[in-house]
Amino acid sequence: MQASEVPRAVAAAMSTASALDLTVDDAIVLHDSNKLALRLLPCDVLARVAHVGHEVAQFEVELAQRLAETESPVAALEPRVEPRAYERDGFVVTLWTYYEPVGTPEVLPADYANELERLHAGMRKLDVTTPHFTDRVAEAQQLVASRDHTPELSDVDREFLDNTLRSLRRAIGDRGAAEQLLHGEPHPGNVLSTKNGLLFIDLETCCRGPVEFDLAHVPEEVSEHYPAADQELLRQCRVLVLAMVAAWRWDRDDQLPNGQRAAREFLSALREGPPWPAPDVVMRRLAGR
Repeated sequence: MQASEVPRAVAAAMSTASALDLTVDDAIVLHDSNKLALRLLPCDVLARVAHVGHEVAQFEVELAQRLAETESPVAALEPRVEPRAYERDGFVVTLWTYYEPVGTPEVLPADYANELERLHAGMRKLDVTTPHFTDRVAEAQQLVASRDHTPELSDVDREFLDNTLRSLRRAIGDRGAAEQLLHGEPHPGNVLSTKNGLLFIDLETCCRGPVEFDLAHVPEEVSEHYPAADQELLRQCRVLVLAMVAAWRWDRDDQLPNGQRAAREFLSALREGPPWPAPDVVMRRLAGR
């Protein structure tokens, strides 16, 4: 979110919570990219704030409710208020349970894989209308094709990304693999380690596709513990995800910190492979770890 918009977004979240009889004296920014995440105090609520027009906010709320009913490992909505998206001052606000992070224990790959498998099992019980994963690929292709939206992307890299996205979208679709509802981006940044175990957040990216598309977002050692994954399909999905993330980071409106550096790192990873790394490896390179 643009720095100039953050104070208004914070005020919208605080006033929304106050109007719902939650006690709010302060707000701590936990994460700021294309959406703002805040911890509201002293009521201890997590508020997620986006611009109005972010239509998936209500979908995310409804999906979280339905997944909770299947006992899937997802973060819960704030139980003291009506579960819905609230609009105020040009922003849409959703309110969630705040989980105190468990900082010391390392997340074991087997546990991560087990919880993702549980999430997929819960998702298979739901009949909801979502985009197909190829719709998300098409959005990345549109960014790459638009010099207005990706002005810093060179012609050589633009052609490379376009060819990669197009060929893999077709190749994966031609495999005819079984498909189901997916998280869409179950990478480590969307997994909370809590006293209640691992919980997945950020359900707005849900889509339909093969489970290997989800596995392409997680660390390689996690995907190795997921049962019966098609390794060749996973390899193709991993390359596809690298190309999609690269396209999003080149977007002139992307608000991720160090977005341009990340865009170059993901392009480098694509050009260096095989073997192609999982996205978390690229992000660690970016952070110098």
